[in-house]
Amino acid sequence: MSAETTAQDVADRGFEPSRRAQSLIEALPYIEQFRGAIVVVKFGGNAMIDPELSKTFAEDIVLLRSVGLKPVVVHGGGPQIGELLSKLGKESEFRDGLRVTDAETLDVARMVLVGKVGRDIVGAINVHGAYAVGLSGEDGGLIEATARNPELGFVGDIVSVNPNIVERLLSEEMIPVISTIGSDSTGQAYNINADTVAGALAGALAAEKAIYLTDVPGLLANVDDPASLIAQATIPELRALIDDGTIAGGMIPKVTACIEAVESGANAAHMLDGRVPHVLLLELFTDAGIGTKITAARDGGEKS
Repeated sequence: MSAETTAQDVADRGFEPSRRAQSLIEALPYIEQFRGAIVVVKFGGNAMIDPELSKTFAEDIVLLRSVGLKPVVVHGGGPQIGELLSKLGKESEFRDGLRVTDAETLDVARMVLVGKVGRDIVGAINVHGAYAVGLSGEDGGLIEATARNPELGFVGDIVSVNPNIVERLLSEEMIPVISTIGSDSTGQAYNINADTVAGALAGALAAEKAIYLTDVPGLLANVDDPASLIAQATIPELRALIDDGTIAGGMIPKVTACIEAVESGANAAHMLDGRVPHVLLLELFTDAGIGTKITAARDGGEKS
């Protein structure tokens, strides 16, 4: 900026220095609080499909690493799997919201998740530096799985999580990007729900946060009213909302994954609107936060 630049020039150009400085000051205590903390982020929905949102997501992940956090990315890829199956002339069959996965569909899922979606995320992050490493749950015995139901084919449930390979990467300041394919003791692969994997991995890593990017503002008391956002809830409160029908349909698996993450060892789980640019930074580094935070018990009203 030249000596001739006036205050009005600065304002006209949109610098707004005081506002931006205030944002940095607001972020500082949270950066200090979470330095060294593991944050598991489930990446999916429109945030994954929209190129601009994918770009800002990668920027957020790199920034988290740069200020001392340890991000881990877990991703699904259901729409991309369905698209390739359609191109191959194979019709998808669903039962109770789960894709019936025969051997051919499993091959497509592995190809899409590990070879396409995972590589795209790694590439977007590594634009900013050689930080990201793509993994499958099959690598290093990360996710041991078993068949959920013979009628669903190779759809898996998690038996155990061995986070050693992820912990080694984090110790080298790398960013693991994990595709949700697991395997059993015979080497048979299974496709596993990404929300479930993120929760189980966050618990196994004793993560500070398990963060789920969704296509809604967070947990809503009324699904038709964005203003009914529930900013914070405890596990008993969530179970009561499931029992009385407030939480229903497609929100139940996401809420269940959040509950399992906290119960298995994560400090907190968050449901955020992945359609909002830089939503991770807004949640982690601002006083107000955004979305829904889920904990085992009330934390006294303090954001953490």
